[in-house]
Amino acid sequence: MNQLDALKQFTTVVADTGDFRQIDAYQPQDATTNPSLILKAVQKPEYRSLMTDIVAHYRDQPLDEIMDRLLVRFGVEILSIIPGRVSTEVDARLSFNASATVARAERIIELYQAQGIHIDRVLIKVAATWEGIDAAAQLERRGIHTNLTLLFSFCQAVACAQAKVQLISPFVGRIYDWYKRSAGAAWVEAENAGANDPGVMSVRQIYNYYKRFGIATEVMGASFRNVGQVTALAGCDLLTISPDLLATLMASTAPLALALDAKTAGSLELTPVNYDEAGFRFALNEDAMATEKLAEGIRAFSLDSARLDQLLLAAQVSGKL
Repeated sequence: MNQLDALKQFTTVVADTGDFRQIDAYQPQDATTNPSLILKAVQKPEYRSLMTDIVAHYRDQPLDEIMDRLLVRFGVEILSIIPGRVSTEVDARLSFNASATVARAERIIELYQAQGIHIDRVLIKVAATWEGIDAAAQLERRGIHTNLTLLFSFCQAVACAQAKVQLISPFVGRIYDWYKRSAGAAWVEAENAGANDPGVMSVRQIYNYYKRFGIATEVMGASFRNVGQVTALAGCDLLTISPDLLATLMASTAPLALALDAKTAGSLELTPVNYDEAGFRFALNEDAMATEKLAEGIRAFSLDSARLDQLLLAAQVSGKL
């Protein structure tokens, strides 16, 4: 048995890509996308026609609507391949605007429903800012399920649990990146690998807390840099993995053991935590890594959304000539 099949015995495997032609080989349950992945995909010749087709049909609509239609088009294609759910992200430029996030999310869901996709097959991805978590709570009450992304800290995870969001995506690799860069020459890779990886440790803390207190929100480890981070989280509810790492797992027959276990977590001595807005903002501010990576992630996704805007705008203009 290869490592990918072994992992599937413990964890729901999710493909992290906008390149839906790569997905089928790994037979994941779910799939996730983000602005960076969609931007990368539409610049490939095999996907260019999806963008030009959307622009041709909706060229007179506002740019933000064309963007959402493109995201949904990719999502529909992905859902034709996988049996489960696809995560589609609200524009990161709305990360500090709860009402605008809710409005965009509702439109994305309406676009999916117009294509015959059931609401339960879509997760709306929202950055785990205070405003994003508030928007997610509103959406969940309306029956729209959410995936809180750019999550780097325990306080973000607790606030998401309080909001009763469907799923969170703690970013393993970006946490690892921050600690490795901060340590500089003092970093010893062997001492910070596997179960000792700071990104792995963060997800394990969140997973154990959720299971100890019976929190229904799903935990999906994300943003992996190496296979060791993936295998160290075997047993997590879900893991979203890039095609490159899925291929590495499929090619390996090394043993893979359960690393996270809900039953074990249920017996841990932990203290419940609650955050109001002021407490959340202070706790996040106290975590330099999480503060920096959240801001950096929003900037990066916003930039890629702006770049996607420019591609769509160029397609609009060329179509009108």
